[in-house]
Amino acid sequence: MGAKAGANLLSTFVLVHGAWHGGWCWQPVAARLEAKGHTTYRPTLTGLGDRVHLLSREVGLATHIEDVAALLRFEDLHDVVLVGHSYAGMVITGVAGEVPERIGRLVYYDAFVPDDGDCALDLLPAHIAEHFVAQAKTEGDGWLMPRRPLERLGVRDPQAKAWLQGRLVAHPFATYTDRLRLRPAARPVPSSYISCTGWAHAFAGQAEKARRLGWPVQEIEADHEALATAPDLLASAILAAVDASPASGEVARQDATMAEGAA
Repeated sequence: MGAKAGANLLSTFVLVHGAWHGGWCWQPVAARLEAKGHTTYRPTLTGLGDRVHLLSREVGLATHIEDVAALLRFEDLHDVVLVGHSYAGMVITGVAGEVPERIGRLVYYDAFVPDDGDCALDLLPAHIAEHFVAQAKTEGDGWLMPRRPLERLGVRDPQAKAWLQGRLVAHPFATYTDRLRLRPAARPVPSSYISCTGWAHAFAGQAEKARRLGWPVQEIEADHEALATAPDLLASAILAAVDASPASGEVARQDATMAEGAA
């Protein structure tokens, strides 16, 4: 069964990574979901992770949207829970515009919540956007975004930091400047938001937008890289998002005690 069945039955999760990462980064969360009998897919976007050999100046946001849409088509997946981390909020929004009939729910995990015509740089705090532009010019030959220091994302755990840092790669900058072009969806796709509050919280504005849209919003006390530093907590939040109902003005909150053993 898919997303409409709820977290207590079996769902298919497609877990989409953010900038600099690859499908590998979802291993801890996927293991916890699969231990409960769910099915997971962890696509790697073109030019990243195990597909880094495909990196080129031509890789843009549309490339990454098609990466995931093609997975749904070729695997003939329906009613999936499509989860996007960070930059991947741009990707899953685009996928929902391409193949809404295959998606049961969108889950934005500390992610961009774009509208038609937005680019990722538009949605970042101005000082971070300016830093990314400058770095691409000075360190990325104008078309690459160098790896972001994990300390800036709130990561303190040395084991998680070592596991992540050794696998992160430069990210194609065009994906942050390309504007999202949405096709009118055949039907609206239910959406939820997971907000990580244990770091500088550069995505706080995106969580607020989700609230204004009436989405259920969960706050978890974790850093931006919760998929590696707090996988139990994040897996629990993702499962809760499957059963989420439209927001009633209250924000669901989870901490490590609540999530212990739940994922």
